[in-house]
Amino acid sequence: MEVIPVSVEATKRVMDAYLSALTNRGDFGQFFTDNVSWTTIETGDRFEGREAVRDFITTFHTQLFDAHPEVKSPAIGDGIVALEADFVGTHTGEFAGIAPTGASLRVPYAVFYEVADGASKPFAPTCRSVEWLPTVQASMAFQS
Repeated sequence: MEVIPVSVEATKRVMDAYLSALTNRGDFGQFFTDNVSWTTIETGDRFEGREAVRDFITTFHTQLFDAHPEVKSPAIGDGIVALEADFVGTHTGEFAGIAPTGASLRVPYAVFYEVADGASKPFAPTCRSVEWLPTVQASMAFQS
């Protein structure tokens, strides 16, 4: 089966729609392929399948934190996107054994996407999650 490359313009349209759905808490999972996978490099956490990846992202954005991404600089090519963003929000749920602190957080991260046939497929995502724990711990010390 021949793979037809997705143009930069088509890739940008898909990513714009995906990011709009994600930041507005819409149905961003519709952009994932059935076999999408998410790996957080630092922790080794891995989720496979549209529902599992969607649920992980939703939980992180709405239950562990009340947060959203602030996109800094996407690099878009034919069917591929490198996205740098900040995860901005408030610690509202237990995270890594730490009870909710109400702390405001801004944590940088990067994610890479493949785009084909109108669906985005995150691959090799890197979330600098090692910064999350020290940020939450520091906010707890500050609030004491």
